[in-house]
Amino acid sequence: MTQDELKKAAALAALDYIEDGSIVGVGTGSTVNHFIDGLASVRARIRGAVSSSEASSKRLAALGIPVFDLNDIDRIPVYVDGADEIDGSFAMIKGGGGALTREKIVAAVSERFICICDASKRVPTLGHFPLPVEVIPMARSHVTRELARLGGEPRLRAGFVTDNGNLILDVHGLTISDPVDTETRINQIVGVVTNGLFARRGADLLLLAGKAGVERIPRP
Repeated sequence: MTQDELKKAAALAALDYIEDGSIVGVGTGSTVNHFIDGLASVRARIRGAVSSSEASSKRLAALGIPVFDLNDIDRIPVYVDGADEIDGSFAMIKGGGGALTREKIVAAVSERFICICDASKRVPTLGHFPLPVEVIPMARSHVTRELARLGGEPRLRAGFVTDNGNLILDVHGLTISDPVDTETRINQIVGVVTNGLFARRGADLLLLAGKAGVERIPRP
C-alpha cells in the first residue's frame, strides 16, 4: 500500500467511533481530508462538525456537512485528527499544516481524541519533525531568541500566515524527552500563542495504519 492508501485506511477506520446525532470534531491535513470524504458518506447520521481550520471547513461545507462555531456547541464526543509525530505515551507534534492553535482548542473541548496516521508517524522520541510554534508577529524576534536558548533552531515559515493572522516558527533540532515540560516552557514565552506539542492533552486512541492493516491502540 502507498502512504496515501495507509492514510485513507486509518481515516476511514475512525468512522466506527462517530456517535449518531453528534457534532464531530474535525482536524486538518492530508489524512483528515480522507476522513472528511468518508464522513460525507454518513452525513445523515450526524448533526455536523466543528472544524480546526478554514481549509477543513471549506471541504466539509462542499460535501454538504454543516459546520458549527465551537462557541455554539456544548458537547463534542469525538475529535479526529492526524499527527506529524506521535510517541509511546501518545504525545504528539502537530501543526505541519499551520492549524495547531485551533486544533488544540477543539482537542481540549472534545471528550475523546482519536489520532489517525500511518505507521511512519510513530516515533520513540519526538523532535525529528520540526516543532511549529505560532507567534504574534511583533514578538517574532524575541520568541526566536528564547527558543534558541532552549536548544532549538527556529526558522520562520516563509510566506505563511495562520488562520488567526499570526506567524509560524518551525523549531529544528529539538530532542523532546519530556513533552509535557517542553510544551509548558514554550507556551510561557511571551508572544507565543501556542506550540505544536500535544502532550498535556494527547490522543486517547491511535488508529495506526500499516501493511498488516489498521491497529486500534488505546492510550497507555
